[in-house]
Amino acid sequence: MDKKSLVKKAQRVLKEEGVEMLLRKSHLYLRNYMHGQRAYSNIEWAQTCFNDVLFINGCYLDHPSRYRVSHQREQLEANNITTAEIFYQEISIDLVKNFRSFVFFRCPYTELIGEFIKKAKKYNKTVIFDIDDLMIDTKYTNTIPYVKAMSVNDKKMYDDGVIATGRLLSMCDGAITTTEALADELRKYVSDVTINRNVASEQMVKLSEEAWKRNLDKNGNQVKIGYFSGSITHNPDFAIVLPALVRLMENYPQVELLLVGELDIPGELKPFKERIAVSKMINWQKLPDLISEIDINIAPLDDTIFNRAKSENKWIEASLVKVPTVASRVGAFEKMIENGKTGILCENTVEDWYGKLELLVQNSNFRTELAENAHHYVYEHCTSVYTGTRYSDYIYNKMRPNIVFVLPVIQISGGALVVLKHCSMLQQQGYDVTIFNEGYEKVTELEQDGNLFPVISKREIRIKAFIDKCVVTLWSTSEFFNQYGKIGERYYLIQNYETDFYKPGDILRIRANQTYRLRMPVKHITISKWCQDWLREKYNIESYYAPNGLDTERFYPVERDFKGKIRILVEGNSEDYYKNVDESFQITNQLDPEIYEIWYMSYQGKPKDWYRVDKFLHKIPYIQVPEIYRECHILIKSSILESFSYPPLEMMATGGCVVVAPNGGNVEYLRNRENCLFYQLGNVVEARERIQEILENESLRTTIINGGIAAGKARTWNNIRKDVLALYEE
Repeated sequence: MDKKSLVKKAQRVLKEEGVEMLLRKSHLYLRNYMHGQRAYSNIEWAQTCFNDVLFINGCYLDHPSRYRVSHQREQLEANNITTAEIFYQEISIDLVKNFRSFVFFRCPYTELIGEFIKKAKKYNKTVIFDIDDLMIDTKYTNTIPYVKAMSVNDKKMYDDGVIATGRLLSMCDGAITTTEALADELRKYVSDVTINRNVASEQMVKLSEEAWKRNLDKNGNQVKIGYFSGSITHNPDFAIVLPALVRLMENYPQVELLLVGELDIPGELKPFKERIAVSKMINWQKLPDLISEIDINIAPLDDTIFNRAKSENKWIEASLVKVPTVASRVGAFEKMIENGKTGILCENTVEDWYGKLELLVQNSNFRTELAENAHHYVYEHCTSVYTGTRYSDYIYNKMRPNIVFVLPVIQISGGALVVLKHCSMLQQQGYDVTIFNEGYEKVTELEQDGNLFPVISKREIRIKAFIDKCVVTLWSTSEFFNQYGKIGERYYLIQNYETDFYKPGDILRIRANQTYRLRMPVKHITISKWCQDWLREKYNIESYYAPNGLDTERFYPVERDFKGKIRILVEGNSEDYYKNVDESFQITNQLDPEIYEIWYMSYQGKPKDWYRVDKFLHKIPYIQVPEIYRECHILIKSSILESFSYPPLEMMATGGCVVVAPNGGNVEYLRNRENCLFYQLGNVVEARERIQEILENESLRTTIINGGIAAGKARTWNNIRKDVLALYEE
C-alpha cells in the first residue's frame, strides 16, 4: 500500500472507528510490516468458521508464539481438532460463539478480554492459559538482571504487563506450559496445569533435513562452536561458559565461534576476533542452515528459578540438523537430554564445561554419534505430528460436552420453545449448548430462563468443529446428518407427524416422510405418547419419551368475570391447513358480537378477509403471551394435527376455559368435562353449544377451571427435568 493510500485509510479508521481502533490497527500493520510476513492471525477465518479451538496470541515476539501457537495448532490439526488464531488486539465478543474452547498465550488482561471470558463461561466454554516462562508475577521477573537494570518508567510498564498476564491466568480453567519447573510454579496460581513441551513443526523438520544434507561436508579440521542466544537476557548465561571458551580457543587454534542473537561480545574474546563470527537474529526459516554450519551447539543456563522454567528448544533445533548439544544441567535440559547419548550435560563450573567441550573438539566420531542419537530421538518425540495425541486428548477432555440443536428458522412456536427449554436444562447441567439456524434471521443469541445460547447461522458460518451430540428438530434439518460427519451422537427430536404437514401431491410430503427412515444410527426422541405410537406402528421405530412441560411461574392463574363481555381467543397460523384456524372462525363468526369479543393470536399467518376479528395479535413476544391468555375467557382450538398442543394447556394454567377438538397431541392431558370441553371436529354447532354451556353452567365452569389449573401445575418443567436430561445422557 502506497503512502497516500495508507494515510487515507488511517483517516477513515480515525473518523469511523475512533482513536483506540486506529492505534490497534496501526500496531498490527507495523508489526506485520517489520516482520515482512502475514499477520500471526487470520481474523476472517475465525469469524466465518465454527471451530474447536481459538488461540489468542498475546506475544509480540515471533519465536515464542510460533512454538506455542502455530506448532500447537499443528499438533491439534494433525489429530482432527480444528483451530484458528487471532492476535489479542483483534478479539471481539462475537467470536465467543464460533469456538468450543479458547487458549490464551502470554496474554495480558484487558477489560474486553475479561468480558470475553465472562461470556465464554456463561456459555460453558473452556478457557485455558498457555505460557512458556514465568512472566506471571513480578517476584519472578525481578530476578532477571536485564529487568533489574531497566529505567523506572520502563520497568513500571514491564511490570504492568506481567501483572496483567497473571490476572488473566487466574481467570482461566487451567494452564498449559512447557516444563516441569514452570508447571510447579503455575500450580501456585491455578490448580489444573498440564505440560505440553515445545515441539518442532513439519516445516522446521523439512527445512532442517534440507539444511543438514547441504552441510554434510564441513570444513576439514575446523571445529565451530555455536551459541544462539536469542534475547539480550542471556548475557549472564554466556558468562558461565566464557572462561572455558577462552581457554579452549587458546589451546585449540582450529576452534571457531559463532555467536547469534542480541549478545554483548565480552572483551575476553577480542584476541580471537578473527575466529569469531557474529550474526544478528535471523528469520527462523534460515536458522537451520546457520545451525547446521556448526559442529557443537552450546546452551549454558544460570541455575535460577526463571531459567529452570525454560524449555529445551536450543537442543531440539540443533538435533534436527544433526548437531550435538552441550548444555547446563538445569531444568528442561536435564529432563530431556540423556547425558552421553543424546547430548552432554555440564555442571556450571569452568572445569566441567572445558572438559566436556574439549572431549567433543578432539573426537569427531563422538560428535557424530551424539548428533545421530539426538536427531533420532527428537524426530520421534519432539515433532508436532508424532506428539499431538496426548495434547489433543487433553484439549478435547477439557472441553465441556457440546450439544447442537439445528432449527429450521428462529421464530416463536411451541416446538421452538420446547427446544429452548431443553437447551436451558442442558446448559444448567454443564453442556456447551449451541443453536444452528438454517433460516435467514440475523440472530446471534437466544435467551430462555435467564440462560443464553449462541446462534450460528449455517448460511454464513462453515462448520468445522466436532459435535458431541447433535439434535435435529424438523424434517428439513435432518439433512445436516448427511452433510456433516463429525458428530458423536445423533438425535431426532420429533414433535409432530410432519408427513401430514403437506397435502397429497406435494413433493415435500415424501421428503418429510423419508426422514423417518434415516439409514444411520439415530436416537429418536418424542414429546408425546401419540408420536411414540405412530413411530412404532408406521415405521418400526422405538423412541424415547419425555413429556412437555409448562413454565407455571409465567402461566399463573387469575379469576375471570363471566358476567360482562366474553373474550374468545383463537390461536394458530391461518396458512397451515392442519391448524384448521378456518373452523375456529366458522364457530366464532356465528357468535353474537354484542356478547363475544374475538381476539386472534398468530405469529405467522394473518386474518383472512372473512374472519371476524376484534383484535389481531401478531408476532407477540412470548414473554407477553401468558398475559394475553389471562385477558381472555375462552380458547377455541380446532387443530386437525398436533404433536403436543400447548395453547390449551397454557390457557388452562392461567384459569381460562378451553373448547377443543381432541387430537393425538392434546388428549394426553385433556379430560372432557373435567378440565375442558370437547367438540367433534367439523361440528360447528356443537362447538357453539359448548361455549354457551360454559357461560350458563357455573358449576361445570368451576370444575373445568379448577381441573385446568391442576393440569397445568402437574406439567411444570421442574417435575420433568430429570426425564428430559436422561434422554441426552443415556
